[in-house]
Order: sequence, then structure tokens, then C-alpha cells
Amino acid sequence: MIIDCHGHYTTAPADLTTFRDAQIAALKDPAQTPSRASLRIGDDQIRDSLEKAQLKLQRERGSDVTIFSPRASTMAHHIGTEATSLEWSQINNDLIARVVGLYPKNFVGVCMLPQSPGVPPAHSVRELERCINELGFIGANLNPDPSGGHWTSPPLTDRHWYPLYEKLVELDVPAMVHVSSSCNANFHATGAHYINADTTAFMQFIQGDLFKDFPTLRLIIPHGGGAVPYHWGRYRGLAQDMKRPPLGEHVMKNVYFDTCVYHQPGIDLLLKVIPVQNILFGSEMVGAVRGIDPTTGQYYDDTKRYIDSSALSAADKTRIFEGNAYRVYPRLQARLAAAG
Repeated sequence: MIIDCHGHYTTAPADLTTFRDAQIAALKDPAQTPSRASLRIGDDQIRDSLEKAQLKLQRERGSDVTIFSPRASTMAHHIGTEATSLEWSQINNDLIARVVGLYPKNFVGVCMLPQSPGVPPAHSVRELERCINELGFIGANLNPDPSGGHWTSPPLTDRHWYPLYEKLVELDVPAMVHVSSSCNANFHATGAHYINADTTAFMQFIQGDLFKDFPTLRLIIPHGGGAVPYHWGRYRGLAQDMKRPPLGEHVMKNVYFDTCVYHQPGIDLLLKVIPVQNILFGSEMVGAVRGIDPTTGQYYDDTKRYIDSSALSAADKTRIFEGNAYRVYPRLQARLAAAG
């Protein structure tokens, strides 16, 4: 089985965007606040949004299941208030649950959290519990920078985040460390902010002792780990200079990278530098890069093709495509079994 650990509902029906636009406009005029009941998305709209995109690509590219979450760039935790974020999170999470209900063999849900700048992460625990216990989701996306590119939150190793980690451990679910859109003009969202955040999170884990306090916490850093694999020697050296334990002991028992890297040399580097047990297959399709690479004639985000073409053994490819996902997402196997 080919399990894609990184998919977002980037093709959601346009009515969702219309509601969000009205919700944002109402921040200036609360009298115009749209009611949640005004958002009506039918099952046929959901089917149409997926059959022509994610499902079509699953079939064409040979993947089986996508671990699916709300669109990352539109989480936009920096917009509005805590109440704004809670409503928007619940709407998006409920929509993902409907996707899974319609296509239980193709999608498994992961939630966005109702984070907001300056609001304790502990306030997101209730929505996390709802999504895991009531909607049957298997993980969450955790935004390390709810401010949208201004980095006003403490590092991920700070006790500020501990109530959320405690609940993740209690529920035995992982989180993908994934930022949202950037409102800082210096940082293009998918080209800079995402990669910056991936790299920043890893360095924070080196500097702190998070996994001493949470030895069973599992965190996925997407987009191939940002700049980390390319600069693996730098991070090993920095850890050594800072008198930190070796990365294999200090970080890599708890942190995993996906394969959302859109060229063969990049994937080959990732596979050479990072231990196979720390890599999960991911494509992010349909996501940040949707075009065809003119040098290969293939879609950039067809990452399965890169793994297939790598020098890994068949056993190691199976670990990346399937086995590692079961370890990182312990609830996944039961969800797939229930789907039949």
C-alpha cells in the first residue's frame, strides 16, 4: 500500500472561500457576520472537487491513501480573533470528516487547530480531542507561527506548548509542524515561509530538551525537512558545539521528514542523509507546485516516481511508502481496516 502522509484539501468547493471572505469582512462590521448555517456544501460538490483532482491523481500515480487535512495556506491563524479561528477550524475539520466519510478507502483525516496569536496552545486541546475522538482523525497540524511570518510565539520547545503535547501523547497521535500563509512581505508563503519554518523547528529541537520531557511525542517536519538534509553537517556540528547529544539520540527518535521534495537529486540527498526509518512518503498533491518539469516531462509533485527511481532496496521503499506511516500514526491501521 502507498500511504501519502501529506495532503491538503486545496480543491475545496468555492463556497468555502466565499464563506471565509464574508467571515473576514465581518471583522470590520460584526453585523455582517455570516452564520455557519449559511455555508451549504453538498456531497456532489465534494465529489466533484476530488474526482477531478486528488482522486484522479491517486489513480494515475499509484498511491492508495492520503492523510488529508484542511488547506494549510488558508488556516491563516493570524486573521481575526480566537473565536474566528475556532469557527474556521471547526468548519474545515468537519469538511475533512465529510471527505473521509465519502471516500474512507482513499482519505484519513488530520485536523487543523484553532490557534491564534497570543492565545495559549492549551485552548486548542478541546478541538483536538473532538477531531480524534469524535471525527476519527489520526493526527493534527501544528502551526509553530500563528502570527503568519512574524514569529511572535515562543520556540516549540518552550513550556508554552506543553499542554498540547501532553494531549497529543495521551491520544497517541502525531502532529505535523506546518505553518500557514505569510503576512510578512519578506517571506513568500510556500517558497520561503514554509521552508524557513521547517528548518527553524528542527533547530529549536536541537536547542531544547523537548523529547526528554516527551519521549513518545512524534512530530513530522514536512517538505523534506526544509533545509536540514542539505545542511546536515551544519546541524550535527552545531549540536556538537552546543554540547547536545548526537542528533540520532537527541532529535531523530521523535522527528520525521516527508518526501515533498520535487526533483530526483533532492530526494536522493534526503534518502542518503536521513535514516530510512525517519522518512514518510508524502507528495502534498495537489499543492504548492502543480506544473510539469520541462526537463523530465513529469509533474514536479509526483514524488512516488522519485522513490521508485531511487537506489533504495525494495524493503526500504516499502518502509517509506507504508511501514513508517503505521509507526508514526498508530491509529491509521484501524481506520483503514474499518474502511474495508
